[in-house]
Amino acid sequence: MPTKTSRRAAVAASTPDTAPAAPAARRDRTHYLYLAVIAAVALGIVVGLAAPDFAVELKPLGTGFVNLIKMMISPIIFCTIVLGIGSVRKAAKVGAVGGIALGYFLVMSLVALAIGLLVGNVLHPGDGLHLTDAIKASGHGQVSDEALPPVEFVLSIIPVTFVSAFTEGQVLQTLLVALLAGFALQTMGAAGRPVLRGVEHIQRLVFRILAMVMWAAPIGAFGAIAAVVGSAGLDALKSLAVLMLGFYVTCFLFVFVVLGALLRAVAGLNVFSLFKYLAREFLLILSTSSSESALPRLIAKMEHLGVSKPVVGITVPTGYSFNLDGTMIYMTMASLYIADALGTPMSVGEQIPLLLFLLLASKGAAGVSGAGLATLAGGLQSHKPALVDGVGLIVGIDRFMSEARALTNFAGNAVATVLVGTWTKEIDRDRVQRVLAGDLPFDERTLLDEHGTAPAGADMPEQRGDGEREPATA
Repeated sequence: MPTKTSRRAAVAASTPDTAPAAPAARRDRTHYLYLAVIAAVALGIVVGLAAPDFAVELKPLGTGFVNLIKMMISPIIFCTIVLGIGSVRKAAKVGAVGGIALGYFLVMSLVALAIGLLVGNVLHPGDGLHLTDAIKASGHGQVSDEALPPVEFVLSIIPVTFVSAFTEGQVLQTLLVALLAGFALQTMGAAGRPVLRGVEHIQRLVFRILAMVMWAAPIGAFGAIAAVVGSAGLDALKSLAVLMLGFYVTCFLFVFVVLGALLRAVAGLNVFSLFKYLAREFLLILSTSSSESALPRLIAKMEHLGVSKPVVGITVPTGYSFNLDGTMIYMTMASLYIADALGTPMSVGEQIPLLLFLLLASKGAAGVSGAGLATLAGGLQSHKPALVDGVGLIVGIDRFMSEARALTNFAGNAVATVLVGTWTKEIDRDRVQRVLAGDLPFDERTLLDEHGTAPAGADMPEQRGDGEREPATA
């Protein structure tokens, strides 16, 4: 009669495929990190309400964490684009991706403006408010000198030196340098493969550093939320609750109705499944009020999802400057709110030129800290100066509205990446289904698919124009 020990040995011998369970257990440790973020957000709200003066002093914690993430954005964008473009044979494919992406961004910006215009004219949330001299001064103080006119903005994309594109924190400058480097390596053929291998190793290093930085997320979330709650308080929220509620509902409807319908019609995907896959990124944005904090992870997750490197590398960084759906809705509703509050409501004939001007102005303010409020104030100053007095009315809740702005901008860029990948046929549909079903979990430890990259010393694979890879020839 077999003993318990022999039976256990027999069972173990009969199920050899269960051995790889250990790595999954290590990956799951990151769940504790995001549980800690949720706890930190709750604690930050409590501290902000109980000790507002102390809470405001905690702002550097949130700022420091966001700066750590921003530090990684330029090298990640550079590596992603260079690897993507450098391994594609046809340069025309990259141009097609960029053209489709920019066309889509313009259309969706106009749609977001139209939706904000409709909701703002229905709600009229600014009726009955009173403007004081202090509020006027606060509004004028938001006019930023950093927002550039369209022509100067285009010229600012060109960095002073090759290296300054990585040191000045300008995403579009990094994008330009990466595109040039990618196309140059593409024309070098086999001679450029050692450089591509070097860039690949740098990408692995950068993503590993990012994974380490993410463990500071609870501290950053605690400081950011505590400072916001402590500085705004409940009074500011009560007085502007209608505008906040209307804005949040509008963003919700835009994301789940407009973007959801597009995603279903074009890619055949459920928007809830995609956002469930990106749940940790949404939590990170919610806790830091910055969509930039999730940009590197969005690049990594979109590649893991099955969208090709060129599409991800071009669509995501460009979208962070040109596809600001949440900012469009915010500027529309805030402009109408201010006009109503000042007792000078605008007719539709006045609203449309102002909003089209703000559409252009928002591109010129890409990358500016507090871009939503600064762009609004700068746009009003240039187009309708009398309304700048009323910008101070929303200063108190702008940080809370920036949560919805950032979440909507992020959702719009995630959906845009899938749509552009589908239109250009640069997406692995089977892989998308497996990833969203949970069969291919994202590696939180490296933020990379190590099994999908070329080992050290191996030749970089080339990529056909249709997005399929093929082994490189000697």
